[in-house]
Amino acid sequence: MEEDDTPTLAPVGVVGAGTMGAGIAQIALEAGHRVVLFDPAPGALDRARSAISTGLARRAARRVAEDRSAEEQAAQVSAVLDRLTMARSPAEAAADVALVIEAAIEDLPTKVALFADLDESALPDAVLATNTSALSVAAIAAGTRRPGRVLGLHFFNPAPVMRLIEVVGAPATDERVIDRAMRLMSDWGKTPVRCRDTPGFIVNRVNRPFTLEALRMLEAGEAGVGAIDAAVREAGFPMGPFELMDLVGIDVNLAAARALYEAFGGEPRFRPSVVQERLVSAGRLGRKTTEGFYRYDADGRTLGVSPEAEDRDAEEPGARPPTDWITDRITNRITLAIVNEAYHALGDAVASPPDIDVALRLGAGHPLGPFERVTTLGGPAAVLERLQELEAVLGPRFRPAPALLSAARPTAT
Repeated sequence: MEEDDTPTLAPVGVVGAGTMGAGIAQIALEAGHRVVLFDPAPGALDRARSAISTGLARRAARRVAEDRSAEEQAAQVSAVLDRLTMARSPAEAAADVALVIEAAIEDLPTKVALFADLDESALPDAVLATNTSALSVAAIAAGTRRPGRVLGLHFFNPAPVMRLIEVVGAPATDERVIDRAMRLMSDWGKTPVRCRDTPGFIVNRVNRPFTLEALRMLEAGEAGVGAIDAAVREAGFPMGPFELMDLVGIDVNLAAARALYEAFGGEPRFRPSVVQERLVSAGRLGRKTTEGFYRYDADGRTLGVSPEAEDRDAEEPGARPPTDWITDRITNRITLAIVNEAYHALGDAVASPPDIDVALRLGAGHPLGPFERVTTLGGPAAVLERLQELEAVLGPRFRPAPALLSAARPTAT
């Protein structure tokens, strides 16, 4: 953390003081801004201030061994917190700031009403941003008089740590507003990627096969929870798909799958999993309920695969991967599905190949972005051939994306 003698920066308003809102406020404070924070829930602002203080102290503690004493670091944290103000209403959080970031509940009517209020209260040139991960930015902006200043800034959890920001421009968003947001996110030490306002944006769409294809294998009895996770970790991913679903919440992951399935009109490749439906109905949501695909003790240690997650013997977490052939089959199915979805997104003009690659590496922990992986797989023609083989066996969810067909087509000479 730098000395608190940075030039005065334009203040930032944050509406919503939950985990994401508090994290976003902390980032803006660390960048040198004054932050005005609002949340209507009783006790939410006090909890947010405590969380921000803890987050600042934790990051400051990492620098104690450098050139400052613990006392100096504590004083610095206190000085940064002095720039945090609690608001009594959304209007107060939006008044006299250059940027308002909304991190409220993922409910479209709530956000539409909130943005209409923010539009009334904010300065004429203030940018209004939503941190939504799934809702249409255009729909959120529909209730405003100036939709040109509304965009999406999708932070990833934990916001102070994760570098990726999806900067989402709706059709009405002013290009200058997008440019301002891209520069500001870079100034905050983040890596912004620009994407179009389409369902799932980049990461939540392109990475959907990471969990869905693993679930398909489980449903078909081709491999167990532990075997699939072990194979995926062996391929260089930080965790397996079932470990990831347990971490974020099986209900949360299922809701995202349902949203994409509905948004794409029942497209087979986004069909939600019956295994997830069964676990959610039983209240087995992952780590937060101590049982999901795995079982956990009170301290969060993994006890083994949950018998409710599969109907046959499965390997324990941390077990050796299955044979190389089965490992390759698991990882190839998952990675090829992700590559195909990246080409679908490219064809829909969601984002550029470099931004899609960056988003999947930084936002989902992939060892390679999907277009980077195409190179290692022998190019678009080789990927097309492998997808056609999978489509012949597994059906239309592996139908090659039109953009891949175009990329694999020989160039006329």
